[in-house]
Amino acid sequence: MSAAPRIDAPFLLGMMRLHEVPALHDRGRLADWIEARLDEGLAWFDHADIYGDGQGEALFGAALRARPSLAGRVKVVTKAGIVTPERDASRIGQRDTGIKHYDSSPAALTRAIDAALSRLGVERLDHFLIHRPDPLMEAAATGRALDDAIAAGKIGAAGVSNFLPEQWRRLQAAMHHRLEAHQLQLSLDHATPLFDGRYDALVADGLAPLVWSPLGGGRVFQGPAVGLLDHLAGVHGATPAGVALAWLRALPGRPVPVIGSLRAERIADLARDADLALARPEWYALLEAARGHPVA
Repeated sequence: MSAAPRIDAPFLLGMMRLHEVPALHDRGRLADWIEARLDEGLAWFDHADIYGDGQGEALFGAALRARPSLAGRVKVVTKAGIVTPERDASRIGQRDTGIKHYDSSPAALTRAIDAALSRLGVERLDHFLIHRPDPLMEAAATGRALDDAIAAGKIGAAGVSNFLPEQWRRLQAAMHHRLEAHQLQLSLDHATPLFDGRYDALVADGLAPLVWSPLGGGRVFQGPAVGLLDHLAGVHGATPAGVALAWLRALPGRPVPVIGSLRAERIADLARDADLALARPEWYALLEAARGHPVA
């Protein structure tokens, strides 16, 4: 049994908006973009089946097929388990659309894994995450489906996203393989998981922390910490975004942010700032500025 792939990158390149960027819809141009990122040492790409209703994965896969040498170099994280109203064929009551819901059943996850492999054109999904906790999840059946996908070589590792500790522990208890990663929302704008036990729990359980919305969707640059971010950026010769990501990386477990920008210049700036280390007082000063009060 091969070891689960380790996410050794300063950040993941989030593909959530790929379908919204017409300039990258040409498969040759997108292949150039992917190759440039790989040459910069950025090999990890974060997808989900709901991003553009599969368009993000399909565009990415078309680029890999246009330049087959890239497929063996990219590392892919993808997520599934959310059923959007457009994908749901049920029509309950007088509704004209389906019901948004979650589906972690073995059949649904197996279909999702196979569909992602087909769209992306890769031999294996390096990490496959259940996108949201499903109250109807039968842990034994879901765990068996994930174990089977790992054993079949379809996925390198399984993980979860947006789960609470007892939710991922119930699934883990039903599995032979370890859950390797947990993707959660965390930023200066949303630091709650650091104080309610969720972050400590995932580190204690050995889950690699992956962070979505690490800049709060831009809110960290509009909130109360913006002045200090700008100041520290000047002190360290970095960008304010680089400082905000350094604040995250200082945490135990060294979280890996998922950045949403597809602009080459922005990505290069963040890569240059990836080694920035904040002093402990600087870290707490940012926390105080973001929350509006010092620690007790």
